Amino acid sequence: MADWLISFSVVEKQDFSKRNGLSVHVVFVKFAVIVEKDESGYYVATVPELPGCHTQAKTLDELNRRIKEAIEAYLEAEGSKSKDGVELIGFQFIEVSTS
Repeated sequence: MADWLISFSVVEKQDFSKRNGLSVHVVFVKFAVIVEKDESGYYVATVPELPGCHTQAKTLDELNRRIKEAIEAYLEAEGSKSKDGVELIGFQFIEVSTS
């Protein structure tokens, strides 16, 4: 059973493309997403920078779609406020003896 880490820095990208003759300004923000597999076999995604923003699904494709929806819903409800001072630096496995 593997744990997954999808890690991105928070960045903004601007798109000034023309749509229907109008200039459109779109800002994209990327968040770190931690993905785990629970004891029931479901994939669980958590966004550390957005408290309470998480979801689950049976497949990784479905999880990807759902976490995007969860992030969008969070940002719509809470604005673009992320958890102050939280920045995901890395992910590390630590092995310890249990005996």
